Amino acid sequence: MARSDELNDFVRSGLASGRSGDELAAALTQAGWSGREIAAALAAWLPAAPGLPPVPRPRAYVSAREGLIYGLLFLLLGLICWHVTMLGFEVIEALLPDPDQRYYYPSTSSMRWSMATLIPTVPLFLLLNRRVMRDTAQDSGRRRSLVRKWFAAMTLLLASLALLGDLVAVIYSLLNGDLTPRFAAKAALIAAVGALVFAYYRGELDD
Repeated sequence: MARSDELNDFVRSGLASGRSGDELAAALTQAGWSGREIAAALAAWLPAAPGLPPVPRPRAYVSAREGLIYGLLFLLLGLICWHVTMLGFEVIEALLPDPDQRYYYPSTSSMRWSMATLIPTVPLFLLLNRRVMRDTAQDSGRRRSLVRKWFAAMTLLLASLALLGDLVAVIYSLLNGDLTPRFAAKAALIAAVGALVFAYYRGELDD
């Protein structure tokens, strides 16, 4: 039996016998359990009501099926953000050409590749995301998925790194005297994409 199972069984038995959470916490602290472990074990149960045993609280879970769905959503979102940014860069370079460059020829091959990627990935992302939202509305317990929270955390981490790197690049260009309108527009595009992703997934970690 794992140590966590022993702790969980002890708390359940103690609550079932009518012991208070403070009494159980004191005994566990004396036995060497950490405050975090004790708090987690006590939070897993509601105190026993008259005529009822201790009631277990809902717990987080892991699902391989959801790992496939959320992993695919994660990859699709990455592709969408990358290619939207690349397309935006091409548009910015066309609208704000480099003064030292007499002629500018947009990379049509790169633009076609980005468009070819976005055409299937955007509808698929929206379809999968709509399905996830529908399933969550029907069963709020899906918000306790550890897979969902981990992919949301990774998405927020990458968005935060993109925003931080974008800010560092802007500050460096400003200090170096190289902050041109074209560079500022590209930095603003990266910030907008990162901020949208961050704003959308921020609530996933609060559930």
